[in-house]
Amino acid sequence: MTITYEWAVTGMKATTVAGQQDYVIQTFWTKTGTDENGNTGVFSGATPLTPDPDQPSFIPYDQLTQEIVLSWIQPVVTGAYEEHVNDAIAAQIAAKIDPVTEPPLPWAPPTPTPTP
Repeated sequence: MTITYEWAVTGMKATTVAGQQDYVIQTFWTKTGTDENGNTGVFSGATPLTPDPDQPSFIPYDQLTQEIVLSWIQPVVTGAYEEHVNDAIAAQIAAKIDPVTEPPLPWAPPTPTPTP
């Protein structure tokens, strides 16, 4: 099964750090996987960021783009964590393809149909 992925930033928390307002300290995101038949699975995550007021590449909050914020998140979602995320998405897709059901026990008496 081939799955294509799409990331989205769904929220951020900010504070003042060393006099700089709206310094992003927390991100919220989703990674959505879609298989070749259009079945989807979604993983929601949160990635904290450690403020570094000495970092010369500070970008004012109102100038941030989703691509910039994803460039902070995606390097954190790697290795075993990324495998976990992708496995959770694949499991959701698999459950849509072959859903788990709970049929009645074969030895149980049939449930009577109510009459109007």
